[in-house]
Amino acid sequence: MSYLNQKTIKNSLSFSGIGLHSGQNVNITIRPSSPDTGIIFKRVDLETNNLVYPNFMNVTNTSLNTTIENEYGVKISTIEHLMGALFGLGIDNALIEIDNEEVPILDGSAKNFIEKIIPTGLEVSEAPIKIIKINKKIEFKDGKRHISIQPSKLSLDIDFELKYENDVIGNQQNKINVYEDDLLEIFNSRTFCLYEDIEAIKKIGLAKGGSLENAIVVKNNEILNESGLRNDKEFVNHKILDCIGDLYTTGYRIIGSVVCSQGGHYLTNQLLRRVFENKENFSIIEIKERNLPHTIINRSLFKSIA
Repeated sequence: MSYLNQKTIKNSLSFSGIGLHSGQNVNITIRPSSPDTGIIFKRVDLETNNLVYPNFMNVTNTSLNTTIENEYGVKISTIEHLMGALFGLGIDNALIEIDNEEVPILDGSAKNFIEKIIPTGLEVSEAPIKIIKINKKIEFKDGKRHISIQPSKLSLDIDFELKYENDVIGNQQNKINVYEDDLLEIFNSRTFCLYEDIEAIKKIGLAKGGSLENAIVVKNNEILNESGLRNDKEFVNHKILDCIGDLYTTGYRIIGSVVCSQGGHYLTNQLLRRVFENKENFSIIEIKERNLPHTIINRSLFKSIA
């Protein structure tokens, strides 16, 4: 099985759950798809104009989730955890059928997606994967928050810093090589919020489906979830998961180095818009496997599927 050929899942698989923000029940089915089709969402509850492409230019909302929308106003929200799982597993092509406007939150991480997709296995095509290599440093700042991407040799590195005044969350930092490191803790890390923010979030119509079953809730200096944290850096690791999922709205494997402080969906989307506004910022490349010291998907996850 070649690391550098496009892949899809071998068989269809389904998930059911509640939307974190909508509070509505939703079902999705991920189906195999042909080479060069990319990832496509299909709203099966609608008869027409129901295809939505997870491209960074189609992102219309970044408030507590990533929402994409087509030209007819059809939306899909909270795509980031599923997109992160697909990126990490090296899935280039898939049709995602969904019967509501929000991807189910499941346990608040990408864990359930990863665990169900791996046994399904991958189908490898003859088409080469799509890779972009960052040519120059691009950055975006929003007050004290900032994000940048710059050239790297043959890796996608993410260095993420999180700063909270809350003592439980505090300042956390983690740096990963997406294609080389063990990403288990990244994919298992759940979304989180402060207890005192819940009322304000619900007032703007979000988090209707939120609970201790799908989010970490921190109140003062206490984690309200009985099971506690899954890993010591679960807060910043979840932000890295979000970042991976949002980066996949390029539709490409990426060779570059990302540094982010206090970022989120908005910063990542703004960064991508700046990268792609000038063709000199990146190159679309094809790499021969014999010249590749490591993979353009995560090695350990790929071996699990293979």
